[in-house]
Amino acid sequence: MENPKFKRDHAKSELANRLFFRLYQCANMLHKTGSRAVESEGLTTQQWAVLGALSREPAGMSIGALARYLMMSRQNLAGLISRMEREGHVSSAPDGRDRRSRLVAMTQAGRHTWEHAAQVKIEAYYAQALEGFSVSDQVHALHYLLKLLDNMQRIDAAQGAAEGDEPA
Repeated sequence: MENPKFKRDHAKSELANRLFFRLYQCANMLHKTGSRAVESEGLTTQQWAVLGALSREPAGMSIGALARYLMMSRQNLAGLISRMEREGHVSSAPDGRDRRSRLVAMTQAGRHTWEHAAQVKIEAYYAQALEGFSVSDQVHALHYLLKLLDNMQRIDAAQGAAEGDEPA
């Protein structure tokens, strides 16, 4: 006789595997298709995320705050910021409040790219990617993604504490 708890646990594990695999595929497709959507502006999805974050903070953000907001390592962000500085999208300078920290801000050229070129393409991309989603579908998807993100942030904090690292 087959153990019903084993069947239930196995089914739950299979479902979780499928869910995370689809999430992984979505992340990869977002990077691939999103980058194509804005490539004519000289951007990738990672640069799009940086400009989006900086558009909310006209005075700029510290590398640490930007890394926490984007949930990426400071090392990866530093490389990305360096490329974006060379391309003229952002500038960085010592933070006036904390000279050990660098403040990253969108340049005038970066703001122009963001507001006048990239936004139109991003909105069109969103419309295509969310085709067939009702407002309710989008609200529910956002709710569940935020719930998942919250759980993953708790895992990250626990892993960082166990390893002696600070969370990204």
